[in-house]
Amino acid sequence: MGDRPATRIVVAEDEAIIRMDLVELLAEEGYDVVADVGRGDLAVEAVRTHRPDAAIFDVKMPGLDGVEAVRVLAPERICPVIMLTAFSQREVIEQARDAGALAYLVKPFQRTDLVPAIELAIGRFEEVLALAGERDDLAGRLEVRKLVDRAKGVLMDRRGMTEQDAYGFLQRRAMEGRTTMAEVSRAVIDGRVDH
Repeated sequence: MGDRPATRIVVAEDEAIIRMDLVELLAEEGYDVVADVGRGDLAVEAVRTHRPDAAIFDVKMPGLDGVEAVRVLAPERICPVIMLTAFSQREVIEQARDAGALAYLVKPFQRTDLVPAIELAIGRFEEVLALAGERDDLAGRLEVRKLVDRAKGVLMDRRGMTEQDAYGFLQRRAMEGRTTMAEVSRAVIDGRVDH
């Protein structure tokens, strides 16, 4: 482990005995359980409050079931969730996966299943974040390119500039105004730019 801080976990399981066992197991494996709760709504709250590295949710819980809790949290991209399910029913596992769970454990699980499931979920979560970042970034870049192209068109139409001159104009304005090409392009399109 070295000096790496312990992986922080939130546990949500409505059966107290199973929950206590799980918390103990996690502690023995070197994890830091920052919260353990018995309800789905409290599980969502605990994840938002503690922002752990991973969460383990049981499927069947009062307040909100585990699948619903994952569905609420998935868009917030706080941490990966591992589902605990008592039955190896395909449809529950599929529902959990569709909701955004990144790994699952079937009860009764073995100690040897626990760490791989958590590490798998954390690894997948990092991939999800990386892809989301790339997608957002790509969308942003395309958006800027469209704006700049429209602004160049406006300058070419209204001021008879060549495409190169129009681009140079936008670049200069952005530098002089210490702003972005996107902002200058918007101003040009809206007719807010003086000569």
